[in-house]
Amino acid sequence: MVTTKALGDEGEERALAHLRRAGLELVQRNYRVAGGPGRPAAEVDLILRERDGTLVFVEVRQRRSSGFGGAAASVTPAKQRRIVRAAQHYLLQLRTPPPCRFDVVAIDGDGLQWFKAAFEAS
Repeated sequence: MVTTKALGDEGEERALAHLRRAGLELVQRNYRVAGGPGRPAAEVDLILRERDGTLVFVEVRQRRSSGFGGAAASVTPAKQRRIVRAAQHYLLQLRTPPPCRFDVVAIDGDGLQWFKAAFEAS
């Protein structure tokens, strides 16, 4: 039996391969920030760099089918806030933060869609 973790890892690998073919360079995987009282932990699945220097924070979502709104619909506003919080924490490490954007790679069954600038930090 394949675990949910194994499926997630497979989805991340597939997304990463797709993004690398598009010319992005991997900076870091699974960047995590601990939660606190009343605040859940936060994570960015993939952090990549575009050729122009833009830092791209990528959320990878995978579903076996597109039912229930599909993978892209599962990136809720609450999930977006956690991704933004992790990205802000990551950027604190950099002397001069580069331009950034938040992308989503949605995998529904065999289909893969890359949504550039899927949401903004607000």
